[in-house]
Amino acid sequence: MSRVTLGLSCVAYDRTRALFDGRVSIAGCDLYPVAMSPEEAFHRAFRHQEFDVSELSMSSYMVQVAKGDCPYVGIPVFLSRLFRHSSIYIRTDRGITRPEDLCGKVVGVPEYQMTVALWMRGILADEYGVKPADMRWRTGGLEEAGRGSFVSFPLPPDVELQPIPADQTLSAQLADGRIDALLSARAPSCFGTVPEVARLFPDYRAAEEAYFRATRIFPIMHLVGIRRSLVERFPWLPVNVFLAFEEAKRLCMIDLAKIGHLYTTLPWAVDELARTRALMGEDFWPYGADANGHVLERMTHYAAEQGLTARRLEVSELFPASVLALAKV
Repeated sequence: MSRVTLGLSCVAYDRTRALFDGRVSIAGCDLYPVAMSPEEAFHRAFRHQEFDVSELSMSSYMVQVAKGDCPYVGIPVFLSRLFRHSSIYIRTDRGITRPEDLCGKVVGVPEYQMTVALWMRGILADEYGVKPADMRWRTGGLEEAGRGSFVSFPLPPDVELQPIPADQTLSAQLADGRIDALLSARAPSCFGTVPEVARLFPDYRAAEEAYFRATRIFPIMHLVGIRRSLVERFPWLPVNVFLAFEEAKRLCMIDLAKIGHLYTTLPWAVDELARTRALMGEDFWPYGADANGHVLERMTHYAAEQGLTARRLEVSELFPASVLALAKV
């Protein structure tokens, strides 16, 4: 049997580095990884399906799975996870001192369906009683004008969602006060330069640790997808790709724990690893559907509740059966 050639697009994280430098291979495949930002990977995957294996937005993937037209088959490799209390930026001159003060405010977001917004709308509703319909939503490019969504989705009739003018950016609108707040994975350029722009949660780490203690949820942002046409031709691909990413993550964790010489440019990285494990457990960044069942259930609930999917997806619909029932030794 000839080997399968795979092009891979994802961020060159520490947890994917072994796939880039060749220490880990995908069985039966010749891998050609290309490092790029998440935004570029998502755009090129969802619009043009340029890569065989790609990092994907979890929320956009769920939207397309619900519609039945996703060109990729997801595997439960979650390349990006992040607590998102840090991702809400506010105008300090609008009387916003707590989450409840967002009611009635104009809130910007680059794309309404993006995963950071899915999580923070859900957390605002669950933890603070602030529903998506309580805010007025504006979409557009964070720093570059003209950004649009690459997936379409239904929207509840009580949610106000409008694009900002095509020649403007959300960062500029927050800076000059045309919007009151912003949900963004990236910090806007006006943060730290405009005195009236601040985080809603200044001590976001404390808020995020408290959220984890209460829910045991470490939010999933991105997953890995394999081109559907390839999975149909080679049904063994999902498991082989999953195992390769698992091995790359295992090697990453070994490197992070080494104290003789540091693998990251942070002086107390090993102590930070120990502190994180004390709070979140030994494998605090698990792959696989079973280990993340409660997180995935919350995500599918939020997607349906917020109108991104017309129905609530089952976790079993998100991944092929082969990676949901891996062999055990």
